[in-house]
Amino acid sequence: MADTLFAARPTDRAELEEGTVFAPKFDERGLIPCVTTDHATGEFLMFAFMNAEALGETIRTGAAVYYSRSRGRLWRKGEVSGHMQKVVELRTDCDQDCIWLRVDPQGMGACHVGYRSCFYRNLTMGETEPRLEHTGDPKLFDPVRVYASG
Repeated sequence: MADTLFAARPTDRAELEEGTVFAPKFDERGLIPCVTTDHATGEFLMFAFMNAEALGETIRTGAAVYYSRSRGRLWRKGEVSGHMQKVVELRTDCDQDCIWLRVDPQGMGACHVGYRSCFYRNLTMGETEPRLEHTGDPKLFDPVRVYASG
């Protein structure tokens, strides 16, 4: 799905990598990866995908909108939980095939499990059987209560 906010991909590499034309590269499924961080702290909050419609709506409204692969539809962050993300800055990488949102979180957390960040576990390294260990970050909300209506 094309969006009129995006230009055709430049054929000139210099224009693509250092120019002013915004021409995001979506994959064969029409998706582009998006990392989201807290603009004030730099904390990595979450990773998700966007399609052209989600990216366009994010740009137009200033609120983070993603594409849920599991649900097959747009996911307006905070539509059920109230934990919206106000976009402070949107960046793209050199090849324009990844989006970085720097947001002002409007609520208690980014993670549907109840944590501030979706990255609340560490992988043990250098052991024969890697395993996940909790970072110790506390849950900020009860997801059962928050998502009961959604």
